[in-house]
Parts: sequence; structure tokens; C-alpha cells
Amino acid sequence: MKLTAYLQPGEAPLIRPAPLERAWMDQTPERFAYRCLPLNIANAHGWEVICPARVRAIWFGRPDLPALTIETDAPPHQRPVSHFGSGILTFHIGCLLHTEPGIELWINGPPNRPKHGIYPLSGVVETDWSPFSFTMNWQFTMPGEIIFEKDEPFCFFFPIAREVLATTEPEYRYLSDNPGLEKEFMAWQKSRTDFNRDLTVEGSQASEQGWQRNYFRGTTLSGAAAPRDHRTKQRVKPFAPLPGKS
Repeated sequence: MKLTAYLQPGEAPLIRPAPLERAWMDQTPERFAYRCLPLNIANAHGWEVICPARVRAIWFGRPDLPALTIETDAPPHQRPVSHFGSGILTFHIGCLLHTEPGIELWINGPPNRPKHGIYPLSGVVETDWSPFSFTMNWQFTMPGEIIFEKDEPFCFFFPIAREVLATTEPEYRYLSDNPGLEKEFMAWQKSRTDFNRDLTVEGSQASEQGWQRNYFRGTTLSGAAAPRDHRTKQRVKPFAPLPGKS
């Protein structure tokens, strides 16, 4: 599947594969946050757009446009602006992203990367037909100052199939309706309870093991294996350079 970033002369958006690492995860004891595989996969589940220069923004708490002041050395077409009011900081992507038919983009801030005092607003854009670009918007949660450093990501996106959600048929069922799944779940639930109880017991197998690895390894307690496409790492490709560019 093709994902294309169309540029105009003078545009140079800084788009890169989203990294697994997070500073707050590095600082957890023994980096235990990286033991959560769903967290790891989400961190790297797309691409991010990074700031070409440092941005300093101050919101004074009023809904009018001048209540948000912005300082940056970014090029004019890449400078964030106060466009909507209400403490919303608007970033320009600097390109037109285009996907194949039936594929759109989920737009948000970098996942699992909280930023104090400001919150990323999510969007879904039909990029398979739209000749319109989009902006990435952050809303202040309180009056004050925030900083986006140079090379800090301000936007994160990944493709989704438009029809998947509309054609999904959710339903409730009793777990006992699926005996095999019920057996696996009950075994995991007991194992999890026992493991957490024994974690604080010196010399126990749980305390030596530190954490249960079944999901990470892709195996159930009975030894059944996950599908072959089970992931322990998420890798997305970088954007290919313009023709004639290295």
C-alpha cells in the first residue's frame, strides 16, 4: 500500500517512523514499562511529524485569538498559529498526505507521550480523495506556557481501512459459550492472581521471574501459539526521498 506525502517547492516536512522509546518509560525502575508489549506496539504504530524549530506558546486563558501568543524561528509556512481561539495551538503539516482508495488516516499526538498543560486533539481524515491538507491541533488544558523543542513530535498518524469500523458487528456473549477460550482465560486468571500474590515473597519463582511473559512471547498457558504474525516490535518504513534526492 502506498502512502504519499506531496510537497510544494520550499516545503520540507520532517516525517519519521515513530520510535518505541519514551523518556518516562526509560525512567521507570528497571525500565519495566517496556515489558508492556501493547504499549510498545502503540508507540511505534505509525509516523510522526517533528518540529523544525523550538516553539514557545503562552495562553492567557481567554477564548480570543490574541490570548495565545507564539514564538518560534520556524519557517513561515511551518509556524504554528492561533487560528481557532479557545487556547488551541494549530500546527501545519507542510505537505498533502494521500492514501489509496478506502484508506484514511488517524491523526493524533504521539501516543503515550503526555505533555503537561496541553492535549492533542484527534482527527480522522479521508486522505484517499481529499485535495485538502489538514492541521494538527493541541488544546491548552490551563493557562500557562508550553514548549515544543526542535525535533519534538507534534503529530502522529497511521492508516486505517474506512469500512472496518462500519462493517464490524459487535455483540455480547457468555464466556461459557466458548469452552476452549473460557478454559484458557480461567487458567490465565488464576495464574495471574497467584503470580501477583507471590511477587513480594522472597525467593519465590514469581519474584525471580519478575513478570509474566506469555503475551510477549505469544503463547497461552497451555502452550498454544499465537498466529505467526504476532509482533514483539512494530516497524514502519521511512518515507522514500524525492526522485533525484538522497
